[in-house]
Amino acid sequence: MTQLYSVEEVAALLGLHVKTVRGYVHDGRLDAVRIGRQYRIAADALEAFTGRAATPPRRKAEVEVSSIVQIDDVDRALADRISTLVMSSLNSGPSDDGRLRLETAYDAGRSRMKLIVLGGPESTAELLRLVAALLEDRS
Repeated sequence: MTQLYSVEEVAALLGLHVKTVRGYVHDGRLDAVRIGRQYRIAADALEAFTGRAATPPRRKAEVEVSSIVQIDDVDRALADRISTLVMSSLNSGPSDDGRLRLETAYDAGRSRMKLIVLGGPESTAELLRLVAALLEDRS
């Protein structure tokens, strides 16, 4: 079975704007089949157009870290201080991936705080180093 590409996929493969690829299709320079309201370009038509084999772009492997940090024996003032500092670090810290997310929860009855961290390995590690540094002061 022949691989079919959308106009958007061909534009990404060739590094062109979608309107440019549509223009090539409308001008007849790039063979395409209309399926419903969209065009599909066969791999062999794309190869004939470019003179080279069509290879889809490699996706960068993504790694996401999920961490739950539990801090016991925390009063409300310390929990607020930790929350404020780690939340402010989201805007000023390294953004290796721009995906760092953080949630905080405080259980007053148990004097326990939890940090839920989701993000790339580098930004997560930096945030955890900050939390460790903050907690060193309380001993």
